[in-house]
Amino acid sequence: IYSVIHIRQLEKVGYAILAAVSKHTGCDPRAAIEMRPDYIRTILKPLGMLNHPIVVISDNQNIEAIQRLLDDPEIGPRIVLVPEEAAWSGGDMTLGVMSNVFIGNPASSFSGFVAKSRLALGKGHTYLFR
Repeated sequence: IYSVIHIRQLEKVGYAILAAVSKHTGCDPRAAIEMRPDYIRTILKPLGMLNHPIVVISDNQNIEAIQRLLDDPEIGPRIVLVPEEAAWSGGDMTLGVMSNVFIGNPASSFSGFVAKSRLALGKGHTYLFR
C-alpha cells in the first residue's frame, strides 16, 4: 500500500501550461506544480493514506517542492525517494500505475500517461485535475 506523487515543474513554461489546463478543467493553476504539503494532505488524509509510504517520482527540477514535503512533520517521515541511480521512466511509470493513489500534474504528459493507464486498469484514486 503506497501513494505516488509525480513532481514535475516543466521547466519555465510549467505554470503557463497549467494555467491553460486550469481554464478548461477548473483545476488549481499552481497546486500540481508546487505540491505543497497541505495540498497532498487534503487528498491523502480522507483516504487514510497518510500512514503509508508516499513515493516521490521526479525529474529533480523542483527540489523545493520535494524539500517542503520532506520537511513536513506529518508527510516527511512517509516520503520515499527513488534513488537517482535506480530512477528511470519505465520504473517511475510502473510505480505510478500500480500505486493505490496517484497525484500528478495535468500539464505533464508523463502524469497523463500514468492516469490513463490507471483508468484502463480500473484503478481509482487518480488525482490529476484538482
